Amino acid sequence: MSLAALDRSTQRNLGKLFSAQALGGSSAPIILSIGGLVGQTLTPDPALATLPVSLYGIGVAVSMIPVSLLMKNAGRKIAYLTGTLLCVLAALLATTAIVNASFWLFCAALGLAGFYGACVQNYRFAASDLVPASHKPNAISLIMLGGLAAAVIGPQTVYWTQNTWASAPFAGSFIGQAILALLAIPILLSLKLPPSHEADINGDARPLWQIAKSPGFITAALAGTVSYALMSFIMTAAPIAMVHQGHSAGDATLGIQWHILAMFGPSFFTGKLIARFGARWITALGLMLLFTSAVTAMSGMEVIHFWGSLILLGLGWNFGFIGATTLLTHTYQPSEKSKVQALNDLLVFGTVAAASLGAGRQFNLYGWYELNLITFPVIAVTLLLLVALPWWQKNSQKPLL
Repeated sequence: MSLAALDRSTQRNLGKLFSAQALGGSSAPIILSIGGLVGQTLTPDPALATLPVSLYGIGVAVSMIPVSLLMKNAGRKIAYLTGTLLCVLAALLATTAIVNASFWLFCAALGLAGFYGACVQNYRFAASDLVPASHKPNAISLIMLGGLAAAVIGPQTVYWTQNTWASAPFAGSFIGQAILALLAIPILLSLKLPPSHEADINGDARPLWQIAKSPGFITAALAGTVSYALMSFIMTAAPIAMVHQGHSAGDATLGIQWHILAMFGPSFFTGKLIARFGARWITALGLMLLFTSAVTAMSGMEVIHFWGSLILLGLGWNFGFIGATTLLTHTYQPSEKSKVQALNDLLVFGTVAAASLGAGRQFNLYGWYELNLITFPVIAVTLLLLVALPWWQKNSQKPLL
């Protein structure tokens, strides 16, 4: 169903979450695009150059539980505002680290920025909680569409600010990151989100372990984790593989740009597809696209093979991750949402951090062909669970979907 059918207040809140996603989501592209370059200039050990970026991913993962606890005790708005202020602090620390050539301070700054990243990842759940079940796929897609705007805002911020501080390249980009976070504050302040206690009156919460062992949660969490982690795993290694095959850095950069467009562009209609065909089948479609991406990557080493693989990888992530997020919203009651959402995102982004850390090493050990081959059994197991989910739930003592 169309979001236009919702009342004006809900539409305004969804619009604000979209804007917050566009501004907040831009922090990640800024960090990912220049974090390694800055790290390379601040440390004499090339092996440590990407450590700051890795620490950002780890910061997102380890912040999921603290963010969840803060939301439960103080409400989503306070948690989101706290994340925004910590992003400003992290950006200023990163600027200071660049000016003073302090590698470890730069690492700490990017790790701290992970808290904001964890908050931004929760915006999709906030949107889904604002609307009835029939509108959840479209609401989640709208917020994920904000990632498309972020994918433009972040790199453009770097482009226009990287040389504004002549004696400290890229320091200006982190000032830009702080400004973007500050711009999000009035938007978050104006949000009208249900108080945290309203969810608690709708029923007794089950123990987390009971929810976590249910067929619905296992399948949704695994599908989301696999979709995101495999995307990160292959995307991180793709530019290295392209340059290794003799292609230019420009070709590699353009391939990543097409990949990012493929990641977020389909959000215009992903929600409608989920509403029509069901989250389970759209998630399965996403996994099949990830499979097709690997097959394309293994078919040759020309630029077209890399670009085609990266585009399919982005499409697969979009359908797989948004579909899995929608599946997850059916596995908990309102009184259980904070802890279930936190556990899911801890699993997803913890695995993503590990995948991005290991991608370069695995490529150096085995090569591009073998790297893609690794994805096949993971995709196959996840697809099997998606297909078997109705049977599994039927034979489970307490089916949740």
